[in-house]
Amino acid sequence: MAAAPLDHAPAGPSRRRAIAIAMIGTLAIAFTAATARLFVFPHRDPPAPVDAIVMFAGSPGRLERAVALARAGYAPVLAISTPTATDPCPDTIPGVEVICFAPSPLTTQGESRWVGAAAARRGWHSLIVITSTSQSTRARLRLGRCYPGEARMIGVAPPRHLWPYMIAYEWAAMGKALLLQRSC
Repeated sequence: MAAAPLDHAPAGPSRRRAIAIAMIGTLAIAFTAATARLFVFPHRDPPAPVDAIVMFAGSPGRLERAVALARAGYAPVLAISTPTATDPCPDTIPGVEVICFAPSPLTTQGESRWVGAAAARRGWHSLIVITSTSQSTRARLRLGRCYPGEARMIGVAPPRHLWPYMIAYEWAAMGKALLLQRSC
């Protein structure tokens, strides 16, 4: 009597390798999709009239965007994070109070703490927050822990050559924010 053909190939090295390759491929696709969603194409809010515009310090283009929105009349207050002596504080803007502040610590967490305290003192219930596109998701998380009002995040894309660094930095900083620094 002839033996019946086997329906399944034995689980040898080639099958284990195929499973491993499929798992690595799936993880790579998931990582790429998460990176794109969190840091490259995060949720974007359109500008609207608010109590204050706040700019978190960082990559080029943010100050210009914050000043342009203030000049356009979106808020009567413009608060600029200037953590170092070389960070510029903009000149006077007619009809807009300009505040430059040095957060403590000199991080997104420190900026969020400053915003929460300033909002409580000044009665701010709505903000536009200018940050880099790659930082928007983490800034929204951090700020949400310190400030109960509405925050409209407007990201400014960093220079193209900085994207690899910014994405690596944001993964590490997001892990820190989610695992190690869970409070305001």
